[in-house]
Amino acid sequence: MIGVSDVTSFKITTRDMVLISMFAALIAVGAFIKIPIGPVPITLQLLFTTLAGVLLGWKRGALSALIYLIIGLIGFPIFTGGGGINYIVNPTFGFLVAFIFGTALTGYLTEKMKKLSIIKLFAACYSGLGVIYVIGVSYFYFIMNFYLGKQVSVMSAIMTCFVVFIPGDICKCLVTSLAGVRLVPMLRKMNYIPISEGEARA
Repeated sequence: MIGVSDVTSFKITTRDMVLISMFAALIAVGAFIKIPIGPVPITLQLLFTTLAGVLLGWKRGALSALIYLIIGLIGFPIFTGGGGINYIVNPTFGFLVAFIFGTALTGYLTEKMKKLSIIKLFAACYSGLGVIYVIGVSYFYFIMNFYLGKQVSVMSAIMTCFVVFIPGDICKCLVTSLAGVRLVPMLRKMNYIPISEGEARA
């Protein structure tokens, strides 16, 4: 599990700041590559958040998603529907918050892997995606029903925010897995991604 010591021991180098900023920018770019199919558009943001978790690790990956969120809330129009503090009442805002936690979980699971494989990385990506789904769909349902006053059933919220996205999300997780299985070992050798506990004991 992620402990307090894991967070307090986190140090940011100049290289970290560059990579974290780069992925925050990529997440922002992903918001503009979209297909408007309804209240929740299809975007490439998930591709970049999962890549951030796999390649940067859970701390740096989550921080890139957090920075993206903060910049958007400050007022920069980098969300799919603009930006600003009022965006918190947008039905899709829950997904933006969920990116932080989903990225962290994907990165954490990746860091714990002794031997990488496409299947294991895919499972890590989809585990993080599961967190995003739960938070995003719940927030969408709450805002639609209790703030906007639009009656949306649980099943309708699931169909709108989850079911229609499954094929595309599977493809994004697969792309991340294929890239990660090659790049993560290189980053571990460079001591950028922490060596897994299993490797440390070997």
